[in-house]
Amino acid sequence: MYIKQSALFWDMDKDFVKDLMGIAVRETYQPGDFLFREGDPADHFYILIKGRVKLTVGETGPVVYTVDRAGEAFGWSSLIGREIYSASGVCVEPTVLDNFHRGEFHKVIEKYPGPGLIFFKRIAGLIGNRLLWSYKMITSTAKSDASPSFGSGQMQESEAAA
Repeated sequence: MYIKQSALFWDMDKDFVKDLMGIAVRETYQPGDFLFREGDPADHFYILIKGRVKLTVGETGPVVYTVDRAGEAFGWSSLIGREIYSASGVCVEPTVLDNFHRGEFHKVIEKYPGPGLIFFKRIAGLIGNRLLWSYKMITSTAKSDASPSFGSGQMQESEAAA
C-alpha cells in the first residue's frame, strides 16, 4: 500500500506525495494498543495500511467510527488546528499505520500550496462524510428509542386506537 492509493492523495503532484512518504513512519500495533486518548495532544495524523482501529468517545465510551479500509485517514484533529484529540483511538486487531507528525506534515503542505489546498479540501470532505454518518447513527438511535412499544413489543391500547 502506497500513500498515493489513499483517496486523499489520488492524482496529486508526485513530488508532494514523495515528500509526504518521506516523513511517514510505518508502525505496527497490537490489539488493545491506544494510539491516542481523547484529550491527548493532537500531534499525529494516520493512514491505515492494514488492521482495524476503533474511535471512541473516551476510552470505553461508544464507538463513533471504525477505521478498517486500507488508505483510510484518521487523527485529522492534528491537521485542522485542534490542540487535542476529540476521541480515543484503539487497535482492535494487529494494525499497521503510516504515522505523520503534525509539524512535519505542515512543512510539506507549506512547500506545496496547490496540492496542500486540494488535500485540505479532501480532508473537509472526509470530515463532512463522517459528520453525516454520525447524524444517521444518531437519527436511527433516536427512532429506535422513540418506539411506543414500551419494551414489550405491544403498543398501549390508547396509542393503538389513535
